[in-house]
Amino acid sequence: MTTRIRKATRDDIPDMAAIVVAWEKDMPWMPEGPTTDMIETAMDEVFDLRDIYVVAETPPETIVGYMSVDPQKDKIGAIYLTATGQGLGKALIDQAKQGRRFLWLQTHQPNTRAHRFYEREGFRVTGEIAPDAEGTPAQYRMEWAA
Repeated sequence: MTTRIRKATRDDIPDMAAIVVAWEKDMPWMPEGPTTDMIETAMDEVFDLRDIYVVAETPPETIVGYMSVDPQKDKIGAIYLTATGQGLGKALIDQAKQGRRFLWLQTHQPNTRAHRFYEREGFRVTGEIAPDAEGTPAQYRMEWAA
């Protein structure tokens, strides 16, 4: 099996949305989130404004993760993987860092595994972000600078 990172296409949106929904269901501290259709619509609306990469395993091609970066804000808006501990998250972060001197992201406070990962990649907590909806956890703002 071969794994590669490539630029996403609109055809990848259903797979990316399914990964988000599955992740949210696996997190006991996350309230029920938007439907797959709602996530697909939101992804489609910002698709041309983001640098989006997928992690694809072949053969046959299966999307096992993705990352979205807002190039105007230098913000990583999403990194989702179906499996962790395989170096794929690091590969995505390395992709995001290319050509940049600064990045930031938000991560849910209960997601301690993500915090440790981002810290290993050079990100530091620089602030707290209040919950954006009732029942959702607060978040940390984390920043990386070259």
